Amino acid sequence: MYCVGLTGSIASGKTTVATLFAQLGVELINADLIAKQLTTPDQPALARIIEHFGSSILDETGHLKRAQLREHIMQHPKERLWLEQLLHPLIRKKIETLIQIPPRTYYMIEIPLLTSKKDYAYLNRVLLVLAEPSLQIERIIQRDKSSIQHATNILQTQASEPVYRAVADDILMNKGSLENLQKNVLQLHHNYLKNAHDTL
Repeated sequence: MYCVGLTGSIASGKTTVATLFAQLGVELINADLIAKQLTTPDQPALARIIEHFGSSILDETGHLKRAQLREHIMQHPKERLWLEQLLHPLIRKKIETLIQIPPRTYYMIEIPLLTSKKDYAYLNRVLLVLAEPSLQIERIIQRDKSSIQHATNILQTQASEPVYRAVADDILMNKGSLENLQKNVLQLHHNYLKNAHDTL
């Protein structure tokens, strides 16, 4: 089973890159989507979160107030660590289950907080998407309709570029035109297809 980890800090363009790979027939697994599924009502993880943060973290329908929780853990690093220690093992376990089904091509697994390979032994390669910080801040402002200071604070909570680079096998600079990005994705795709075939 050939698996490529896709990572990068917030607003680097991971989703755009993942979409381009999907258009080439690559099967995607999104760790953030799994995290959302694990924290829906009646899930054990949500019960633990309520126990830790209190019922005020829920809306009137019993669903997690994700924006409120995100804001809280951004301001309290220890709380963020607690949440990561709860969810990350569950996410890894789910991914391990999903990749047991043979893919048509290979799996690309989007893991935003991939800063160590030791917890993801099944990854054959890690692709890091990088963007200029100024562009990331601009994207955060547009996405969240927030201030420059708020966007800067969010970006500063992310792992540093050297930390990401330390785990990366391939680096994709997300700058320039979409056409240029598509060309670089296609080249990487051909490389991964060859690698996947060679490992059979």
